[in-house]
Amino acid sequence: MSSETTKKRVLFLCTGNSCRSQMAEGILREAAGDKYEALSAGAKPSGYVHPLSVTAMEELGIDISPQKSKHINEFLPPAGEPPHLIISVCSAAEKECPLFPMDVERWHWPFDDPADATGTDEEKLVEFRRVRDEIRNKLASDLLA
Repeated sequence: MSSETTKKRVLFLCTGNSCRSQMAEGILREAAGDKYEALSAGAKPSGYVHPLSVTAMEELGIDISPQKSKHINEFLPPAGEPPHLIISVCSAAEKECPLFPMDVERWHWPFDDPADATGTDEEKLVEFRRVRDEIRNKLASDLLA
């Protein structure tokens, strides 16, 4: 069995798959890509990765610019391969997540949506950094500990 098939598949789910779930995917991939396959999706994907998410992650030396906004249905059989664990990072997505046909572990970590921040780009970036750091800390304490 290859190391790729032995990795635990972790899917981060939010509504738009543009900010929180994308940052979580990038952080987990960087921190434990040898142990976990980091994935993300949205219940209603926006179709893009938010530029301020990319900027906030670049500050950590993590490039999420190649990541794509995807729909949760891409991970449903028969076309998709289900994850082992789904971590919803917003309350709306947690409620909208479809049922998977097998036993998929589910966790719920609600974070504020940094895309809702107002002000200048610099003021908005402060919010993206805060949420990024909350996600990083939660991953460190609950999944990577």
